[in-house]
Amino acid sequence: MVKRTLGTTSPLTVDAIGLGCMGMSSAYGNPKSETEMVQLLRKAVELGETTFDTAEVYGPFTNELLLGKAFKGYHDRITIATKGGIKVVDGKQVVDGNPRGLVASVEGSLKRLQLDAIDMYYLHRVDPKVPIEEVAETMGQLIKAGKIKHWGLSEAGVQTIRKANAIQPLTAVESEYSLWTREPERELIPTLEELGIGLVPFSPLGKGFLTGKIDINTTFDKNDGRNKLPRFQKDAMEANMALVHLLHQVAESKQATPAQVALAWLLAQQPWIVPIPGTTKLSRLQENMGAEKIVFSPSEMKNITMAADQVQIMGNRYTPELAKRAGL
Repeated sequence: MVKRTLGTTSPLTVDAIGLGCMGMSSAYGNPKSETEMVQLLRKAVELGETTFDTAEVYGPFTNELLLGKAFKGYHDRITIATKGGIKVVDGKQVVDGNPRGLVASVEGSLKRLQLDAIDMYYLHRVDPKVPIEEVAETMGQLIKAGKIKHWGLSEAGVQTIRKANAIQPLTAVESEYSLWTREPERELIPTLEELGIGLVPFSPLGKGFLTGKIDINTTFDKNDGRNKLPRFQKDAMEANMALVHLLHQVAESKQATPAQVALAWLLAQQPWIVPIPGTTKLSRLQENMGAEKIVFSPSEMKNITMAADQVQIMGNRYTPELAKRAGL
């Protein structure tokens, strides 16, 4: 796969399209078969995918354990990113950025992933009770100790990014970004460009909606988090299908799929953007990886973006509770 570089001060070279692993263990219904997911992850490496994203809270813990098992003996060929700073207390997620807790989390992640050092470590969400400067100092100490190689923030606000980067240079920031989540274009992307920090968009396919495989009659598993999201309510999905129709039109003209068009559009925004679509299916993995081969001319990009601008997206991407944790 074509490579891209995240960050300039502390650069990390990764695949142009990574693989988000959360859905293998949580968030989208019941956990998938460990045996099948181990096979999928190993097949991904054989196909040329070497960039993988997980987190302590996925499961919790079970997703990291899955990757640790799947990639035993593969570590010299892959890059693994994981995240800490969210704990599960009494069945609910709680943001906890206490530096001492983060150090313990790193040690736990190293054991579960069976690594000597974590390639990329993100603060999963900003804890407003902990100065980000303290977190940055702790990450710097972990880098010097050889526990992690690079660090980043997830869903952080631009002022937090600036403060953190001034203490210990950031390699990347994770944030939701896609054709139906364009907010990063206002402040985040210009800030990252100024500071030389990469962007890793999660949910680049709109949690599956932009693949064209979901419609107003789609039902999700009772444990699927999309059931609670405003954008996945029936009226919102019906209104937002206009964007999917656009993707279908472009896909037909490029002999591609809507998912590939959505990913290729992201890749064309900046050379330091690396989307991490998730999947639990081999066919979807191959489809997503194929998006790197799609190239848009400047006029095609302009037309797609202008057409997408005309679609009024209905529904927030998060519930009010989840929204409070983003952009801090």
